[in-house]
Amino acid sequence: MWRAIKSVLAAFLGVQKEERRREDFESERPGTFIAAGVIMGVVFVLLVAFVAVMASR
Repeated sequence: MWRAIKSVLAAFLGVQKEERRREDFESERPGTFIAAGVIMGVVFVLLVAFVAVMASR
């Protein structure tokens, strides 16, 4: 799961190498990456919402 999280974070930031992406998808189950992506997306949205609320005070 940690490898999937690192891969999703790299993809979010746009620094994922094509070779690494292929390697990840050949070695892990797709569900792991989907779950990690959904979790990281929710965390990102919550973080942005938190920053927006704090900035408006």
